[in-house]
Amino acid sequence: MFRKSFVCLALATLGLAGCTLTPAYTRPPAPIPTAWPSGPAYEQAGAVPEAPLATDLAWQNFFRDASLQEVITLALQHNRDLRLAAQNVARARAMYRIQRAELYPTVEVGARASRERVQLSGTAGLTTVEQYGVNLGVSAWEIDFFGRLRSLSQQALENFFATEQARRSAQILLLAEVANAYLALAADRDNLELARATLETQQQAYELIRHRCEVGLAPELDLRQAQTRVDAARVDIARYTAAVARDKNALNLLAGTPVPAKLLPVSLKAIRPLAAVSPGLSSEVLLQRPDILQAEHGLKAANANIGAARAAFFPRVSLTSAVGTASGDLQGLFASDSFVWNYAPRLVLPIFDARTWAGLKVTQVERDMAVTQYDKAIQTAFREVADALATKGTISEQVAAQQSLLSATARTYELAKARYDKGIDLYLNVLDAQRSLYNAQQSLIALQLVKLTNEVRLYAVLGGGSTASNQLAAQ
Repeated sequence: MFRKSFVCLALATLGLAGCTLTPAYTRPPAPIPTAWPSGPAYEQAGAVPEAPLATDLAWQNFFRDASLQEVITLALQHNRDLRLAAQNVARARAMYRIQRAELYPTVEVGARASRERVQLSGTAGLTTVEQYGVNLGVSAWEIDFFGRLRSLSQQALENFFATEQARRSAQILLLAEVANAYLALAADRDNLELARATLETQQQAYELIRHRCEVGLAPELDLRQAQTRVDAARVDIARYTAAVARDKNALNLLAGTPVPAKLLPVSLKAIRPLAAVSPGLSSEVLLQRPDILQAEHGLKAANANIGAARAAFFPRVSLTSAVGTASGDLQGLFASDSFVWNYAPRLVLPIFDARTWAGLKVTQVERDMAVTQYDKAIQTAFREVADALATKGTISEQVAAQQSLLSATARTYELAKARYDKGIDLYLNVLDAQRSLYNAQQSLIALQLVKLTNEVRLYAVLGGGSTASNQLAAQ
């Protein structure tokens, strides 16, 4: 009897392998062109034959500067946003296990034993009587004939996958933010050194003009004009000193811990160049971006939820209690016919009211919303890559033109200063030339920063930095 009862229980469990009412999933077509944009802005941004795809290049190989690598490692270990993303993954995994457990019965086993000496009728003296009992129970188990629980389990699984992709997206964002903060700190230090050098030069010019003004060889106007450049340089020194401090604070926040001074960049030129990456020949590489995969898993979860809503239209069979008991002495306890099972099956027939239909409609609308979100994620990704490619295709020309402009402006300043020293030109022309030179130097630093940050952006928007081989991120 005991063995037969468990055979019946096993047969009932086969209902788990029954039909499912979840619609067949089909990936929506990508609402973007297959090829990357073309035109004058993209001529210099084509695929590099020797360069790998961003998704095939680990961040340690892309960020080749040793100090930057150490700062990124600190961020991967201590950044609270990334840690929270990993905790969300663990939570989603636990939620999936809870939902998955609903597919199987919860079995409870209890045992009891007693021993006492009693006086039996017809016998002389006391007799030891031993009694043993075993209870085996199953309570509130729904037999999933129509796949409702399996649909909910699939939904929980897809939500778990989505949170894992969200963690990968958070990792990519963190890598880019740390690199950009590192580069911004280097650029502001370059600007600070430029302001200090300018102050020193202008201070020397001011002292020379002041001396000439005292002996009557220069008007006071020249002295006051020279003083304006000295004061402007002092203002810039204070401004960039504060900017450097803010950059350090931002880097410490991203790293989740104070970054040692020895790891901080000295200047942009001192940072080792980043590795080249290729955008590939087709925009289909975007389908492997974590945020797009996250949106697709959300779509699959919404699709599975439709199956659960459809199953609500069918009868629901469950065992509110199934208890097996056996008692007696040890020999009788394990007899084949000692177990007595009591079943309390429950059949719930759905009522086709407005709530049931509305529930199904809600899941269908949520699926449509998930499709829209998936399409939007792909379109946004395409725009991000296109913008990065446009910058890549033009930034080198901008830097080259700015360097040429800087050389010409520097020569103009030299000539204007020489003419003033010989007394054949006004100091105002020197002042204008020096101001133009200072602005050209600042603009070159800004363009160099744009060039580097755009390389980081292109690597990130192409899905780089989320490789599964990154053990630090997995931890």
